[in-house]
Amino acid sequence: MAGKLASRVRGLSEAEFQAAYGTEEQCRAAVEKLRWPDGFVCPLCGGQEGKWLSTRPKIQCRSCRHQVSLTAGTIFHATKLPLTSWFLAMWLIASAKNGISSVELGRRLGVKQTNAWSLKQKIMQVMAEREGRKRLDGRVETDDAYLGGQRPGKRGRGAAGKQPFVAAVSTNDERRPRKIKLLPVKGFRKKEIKKLLAQHLASTSRLVTDGLHCWTAIDEAGLEHRAIVTGSGKQAARWSPFKWVNTTLGNIKAAITGTYRQITPAHAGRYLASFAWRYNRRFELASLIPRLVHSAVRTGPMPYRVLVAG
Repeated sequence: MAGKLASRVRGLSEAEFQAAYGTEEQCRAAVEKLRWPDGFVCPLCGGQEGKWLSTRPKIQCRSCRHQVSLTAGTIFHATKLPLTSWFLAMWLIASAKNGISSVELGRRLGVKQTNAWSLKQKIMQVMAEREGRKRLDGRVETDDAYLGGQRPGKRGRGAAGKQPFVAAVSTNDERRPRKIKLLPVKGFRKKEIKKLLAQHLASTSRLVTDGLHCWTAIDEAGLEHRAIVTGSGKQAARWSPFKWVNTTLGNIKAAITGTYRQITPAHAGRYLASFAWRYNRRFELASLIPRLVHSAVRTGPMPYRVLVAG
């Protein structure tokens, strides 16, 4: 049923996107509406009356005379790119099922790859912060995985250059996937799992995991838990209790292999969150841009030094 519904959901075509957000005025109007839905609010004094200045693109509070730009204090803060470039980047990133490389993004926007990389990281940070606020509930299939290709030296679990992460998929009563979370961890230890449970799982969650020792933290946290020792190999991956989490992991790894040369551990969280953000809104394609802009104006500035640090 979910697959049939997804095939009927229609997003914005490129022509429709350009008609809605093709000019700077349209993009500024969208940002203003989503940042101040009930009218201007001064970030300094809370005043609700302001006047746009004729000499510069800023609005001045009538109460304290503080001047603020439309993008100040948001993810767009101090940008040198027009908002039309931001909106096009958001549409490309949000609508690309398998993601889009910074090289391709730069080509589509007409900017350098380094600028496209920074822009993409900021947009994915918006997605990550939004996804971090939501919790999974109900039946949740959970598995451990590593992000990253083969590296010289140690192989298998714990190999250098690989990012461990937890994949969790909530399902409905018919065992169809609802929402997913892809959460980087420092390692598969009980301490890490306890933090993950506290931040991302509801108390009503019913988790299904394999026999890895770290999952005993679920029982200690008082959540309902069913541990199934799966063994290894292709047969274990096809086992029905883990059908959707293994399908999700397969799709993610295929997308990464096909789109990106490499994802460094420092930035893996943003890439994983962007996959989850798109998947969790697969039935809401027509509203992706308003949703993303709504989150963008509520996400603080991200200086370059913060971006590269991960």
